[in-house]
Amino acid sequence: MEYILVFLPLLGAIISGFFGRYIGDRISEIITSLFVLISAAISLIIFNEVIINNYENNLIIATWINSGSLDVHWSIKIDPISSVMLVVVCFISFLIHVYSIGYMSSDPGKTRFMAYLSLFTFAMLMLVTSDNFLQLFFGWEGVGLCSYFLIGFWFKKDSANAAAIKAFVVNRVGDFAFALGIFLIFYLFGTVNYDEVFLLIPQSIKQEISFLGINVNAIDLICILLFIGAMGKSAQFLLHTWLPDAMEGPTPVSALIHAATMVTAGVFLVVRCSPIFEYSQIALNIICIVGMTTAFFAATVALVQNDIKKIIAYSTCSQLGYMFFAAGVGAYNVAMFHLFTHAFFKALLFLGSGSVIHSFKDEQDIRNMGGVWKKMPYTWILMIVGTLALTGFPFLSGYYSKDAIIEFAYLKGNTVGYYAAVVGIFTALLTAIYSWRLIFKTFHGTYENKKLKIKTIHESPYVMLVPLIILAIGSIFAGFFFKELFIGHDGSNEFWANSIKFLSPLSTDHPPSWIVYSTPIIVVLSIPISYYLFVKNKDITNWLVNENKPLYNFLLNKWYFDELYDYLFVRPTKRIGMFFWKNIDVKTIDRFGPDGISNVIKKLSSKAVKFQSGYIYQYAFIMLLGLSALLTYLIVI
Repeated sequence: MEYILVFLPLLGAIISGFFGRYIGDRISEIITSLFVLISAAISLIIFNEVIINNYENNLIIATWINSGSLDVHWSIKIDPISSVMLVVVCFISFLIHVYSIGYMSSDPGKTRFMAYLSLFTFAMLMLVTSDNFLQLFFGWEGVGLCSYFLIGFWFKKDSANAAAIKAFVVNRVGDFAFALGIFLIFYLFGTVNYDEVFLLIPQSIKQEISFLGINVNAIDLICILLFIGAMGKSAQFLLHTWLPDAMEGPTPVSALIHAATMVTAGVFLVVRCSPIFEYSQIALNIICIVGMTTAFFAATVALVQNDIKKIIAYSTCSQLGYMFFAAGVGAYNVAMFHLFTHAFFKALLFLGSGSVIHSFKDEQDIRNMGGVWKKMPYTWILMIVGTLALTGFPFLSGYYSKDAIIEFAYLKGNTVGYYAAVVGIFTALLTAIYSWRLIFKTFHGTYENKKLKIKTIHESPYVMLVPLIILAIGSIFAGFFFKELFIGHDGSNEFWANSIKFLSPLSTDHPPSWIVYSTPIIVVLSIPISYYLFVKNKDITNWLVNENKPLYNFLLNKWYFDELYDYLFVRPTKRIGMFFWKNIDVKTIDRFGPDGISNVIKKLSSKAVKFQSGYIYQYAFIMLLGLSALLTYLIVI
């Protein structure tokens, strides 16, 4: 059963990718969607077995490497962590496959697109079912490769190509550190298998290693290197710049990457490696600080963006920050809970935005929308559900997971935890404002599009709406039904068993009332306030923008990170490349190498050609001179 779950998406990718032109678009869409549906159904069965019977398994598919002490298998590891990820990945991927049938209906590359989606799903399944760091790395890079294909799917657009390359390069920065971390693990422990490494960690907590000429704690260094890899994949602060540009891909790609797969891989890595991170308080503090910084940064940028997909993309970045600072305070189970609920409402918002873009003929600027809620009533209602869940409106999915993160951060009882809780509350306010700004500017007010007549705006077909409805149900109920399972009663962790390590149990104390009620109150009050600011009295927001122009431009330009990286890395690298090209390659290597040799041969041949006169007596004379020289040589010798 596990084999079918993992390899069916790969089979679908092969059939659609290699034989799509022969079997046709419709058959390719049916095969890829059906195969992922079967995987999703099996994932639910396995998840149920894990819940009820504490089912765990580790199936060995094949041996990859058996050399000396290095023994690495390709395995399918089933435990509570992987079972949760299997459900999220397969279920969301299936809905996106179905949605893509409608969204990509007029695209000539449908079969190729469906193949990429299925291959992406397989790579993610390979990642989450790994029982060793090498298989994890292969799945990690497979996801990165597929993201390159999908982001750059419309490769005839220069912006899409640039975005794909940017995502690939930025992720390689994090992946380099990730690879170093894996190398260090093998160097210290002689193995890359999870269980073996985790057993040896407690014995090595005081071991030091020289890194860049500095003696550092080996466990701290491993954790930091692994986390840098997670930062790249999950678009955390400093390595986040690829994520908004990734919106150049088709909207289903945005939903797949940002809801359930690629960006959650970093969170999965930290949670999976909790038996290592628990022994490095420095690394946990760094994770918490980076997470809360990312949450705040992304929320501030989302406040002023005008591209509907980029607003949701920065929202993803911000919510991932919540997950990381939850892991940073040791609440790994709560991080997984938010990952689980986030998959539903974020996929809902992305696919809902795709429905809007589809209706507006690929228009993505919310300033060119408005006043269409009656034209798209189902999309409007469903996106409101997603927004309510995202903002943490009471009793929807996001409320249970986001509030739990803030509460456990406060209950951590250290300075970092207190700061994280306060930043989390303030970020929740910003989240509510930019989320309702998107809703009100897209669906309410007056119609602002000058290119399309409002009568052309229409609701999306059922093949696109049904996945939205299913995701909306998850966005409403997933938090309520799974809260006890993921968090447990009074901080207990029976469901996670030994898959997550807690050196000290999570606090069972109740946080103060202001922590408990701050976020719900803020979220509820933000709705009428946002409606007034963005619909009823736009003059206030215009005045705020004009009075704070430098701050507005700072946020609009995403804290100028792209410009900063261009100045620090891109331009110097380009200058160095130009220097080596002009001075080393052209003036030295080419001049004295191929070009120099060819010039010498050309000059010699131009001289030699003069001897080709066509007169026999000249040829005879030259032969006589040669014979004379030969005879002279022989006589002298």
